[in-house]
This record gives sequence, C-alpha cells and structure tokens, in this order.
Amino acid sequence: MIVFQSPAIASSSGLPSSLPAELTQQIGPNDSVLLADPNGNLIIRKNEDQKRVPASTLKVLTALAAFHYLGPFYRYPTEFYTDNLQHLIIKGFGDPLLISEEVEAICIHLSKRLKRITAVLIDDRYFSQPVRIHGRTSSLEPYDAPNGALGVNFNTVFFKTENGILVSGEPQTPLLPLAVSKIRKTGMSEGRITLSHDQGDIRTYAGEMFSFFLGKHGVTLSVQAPAAMVKPLDAPSTLVYRHASRFTLESVVHKLLQFSNNYIANQLVLTLGAVCESAPGTVSKGMAVLDAYSAIQLGIEDIDVVEGSGISRLNRIRATDMLKMLVAFKPYYYLLKEKGGQYFKTGTLSGIRTRVGYFDLHGDGKSLYPFVIFMNTRGKRTEPVASLLESLLRDAG
Repeated sequence: MIVFQSPAIASSSGLPSSLPAELTQQIGPNDSVLLADPNGNLIIRKNEDQKRVPASTLKVLTALAAFHYLGPFYRYPTEFYTDNLQHLIIKGFGDPLLISEEVEAICIHLSKRLKRITAVLIDDRYFSQPVRIHGRTSSLEPYDAPNGALGVNFNTVFFKTENGILVSGEPQTPLLPLAVSKIRKTGMSEGRITLSHDQGDIRTYAGEMFSFFLGKHGVTLSVQAPAAMVKPLDAPSTLVYRHASRFTLESVVHKLLQFSNNYIANQLVLTLGAVCESAPGTVSKGMAVLDAYSAIQLGIEDIDVVEGSGISRLNRIRATDMLKMLVAFKPYYYLLKEKGGQYFKTGTLSGIRTRVGYFDLHGDGKSLYPFVIFMNTRGKRTEPVASLLESLLRDAG
C-alpha cells in the first residue's frame, strides 16, 4: 500500500488517512511514487527506495550539475583564428546551440575583419572522439544525433521536397551538399535526419555552413570544400575573434528541458568533463563530475548513471534521489514545462514512463510540492497518477 511518511506529516498535510484505491492500484512492484511538501518532507511514498530507470527525467541532474559548475550565466565560446596561409581556423568548445542564425551572426562579424581566406578548417579537439553514449544508436533519428566540440544545428538536417526538388525545411538554413548527399541515400522526401557518427561528416557540415554564410556576406573563399583540422598544436595562428553565444546556460537548459534534447544533455556532460577535469572532454570525465556533484552537493552516495540524457537503461536512481534533485532544482522550476499549475519533466523509453516536477498549488512559485513518478511497468502511464496526487493535494486545501 501507499503510506505516509509519518502520522504527523499526514495530519499536517490535510490528506485523508486512507488514500483512494484507484491510486494504490496504479503502483505496481516495479514502480515508485513519491510526493513531498514544500519543505521536502515526504507525504506520500511507495517503493521510494527502489532503483528505477529514470529515462529523460535524468536531465534534471545534468542541468543541476551544469548550473553548479558553470553558472547559469555561462556562455559557450567559439574561437576564430587565421594563419599565414590565410586559413580560417574555427575552434569549437561544444556550444550546443550553434544554430544557423548564430552562425550567420558570427559570419557577419567576421566579414568586417576578413576579406579573403583560402579555406575553412575545423578544430574539434576539445572533445575526444569517438563519443560513445550508452543507449544511443547510429540511427537517423534526432535523439541519436552525434556529439562533438563543433557541430551546427544539433548535427541534424530538416528538409522537404517542392516540385520534385529537395529544399531546406527551415528558411534560415541552407541545404548544403553534404546534407543533400545524406538525404538522397535515405530515399526520404521530407523530415529531419541526423548526420552520421563519422566525425568527418560533422566537420564537413560545420565547414560548409560557415563557408556558405561567409560567402553570403562578402568573404571570398579560394577553396570551397572545408577540411578537417590537421595543423599541429604549435602552428602559429592569430586569434581574430572570440565569440560568446547569445544564449546563456539558463537558456540552454530551458531548451534542454522543454524539448528533452539528448544532444544538448550530452554536450553539457562533455563540457563538464573538459572544464572540471581536463580537456579533451569525454563521457567518462563528465560522468565523474556528475557522480561527484551527486555525492558532495546532494548527498546521494549510491547512484547508477552512465550518461546524461536518460537514453540508457543502465541509469538507475531512487525516487528519494530524485527528490533531492528536485529540492535543489527549485530555483529553476520555471524552466520545466508547465500545464495547469504543474511543472514537470517526462521520460519515455519502451516500457518506461516517468514524470517528475512540482505542483504549484497557489500559482506563485512559492508553495511547490515536489513529486516523482517512476513507472517501470510496461503499459503504465504517469498522467493518471499525477492527476490523482494533485487532486488529493487540492482537495486537502
């Protein structure tokens, strides 16, 4: 049965001494449910100390660690160098929101400093390759998008067909040669695909994108085809521009949580590895940072986390662990999705449904009741349980 943490807390919550059977029947032996008051005291709990697969709700932990070590106002840099051969060398530091609009704004700035270059070279050594994420496959689905220190548009391409011709599905983004070749191999006529996990493709696509916008704004390129960065580390070059993203880390996390973007989550993990441990960033270094943050800052000693997006079934945490994360995440609750006074993050894998967040009973962000619903039973849904929990709270006044 679902139980209260203590009679005193149950009484102070105003909840009835016995809970509706429809709620108790929802929670099986492989599921966990937890509801706490605004101070973090448990009100309702069942199987709260059993480890479950959190799916994408794990992104809350990744966001917390990023805020702690980088700060909410952190802005990803990208650096631009030239050498004596007039190469433009672009050094990436993992900016997850290097989208077309940002690339064009950078190229407008560069066009005021450069008139002619021989080629665009990509330096992506800030993250070690290959980046292997447990649970991720080499599919063309956006949730499997490959990571790297310099990628544009999440390493994905959105396209459609008009009058039998492939065109970009986004007016701000050109459909470039590499993308066209990848699309034709799929036989698709519209949709969004990822680039391959071949790091050469990621470099080429980034190089093509910068080359296009540089040319658009008056910079002459002697060599149109971009190349991988092959210059030795000590080769002389001059920094011509250090770009700071227009998106703060808070904005990055907002997009991460709103769209449950696996690419962003794993970019954050790799960044934490490079910043807190040492460059180049790796998944293992990033996971060491998450483990340290969980233990030292949250007091979670026994957590099984192998990547930062929640795509792996090897991730296992307790509902009580997630409660600690939610208590710490309260200052950023507004970054979660909101519907009817419920702020939440969901997670979905085959046979897994999860939902965590807060009930904002008074609509002022001051009386937030954290909740955790981990349904690890195939066919179970989280929405009915969340609705029942919220109804109980509102009925209790």
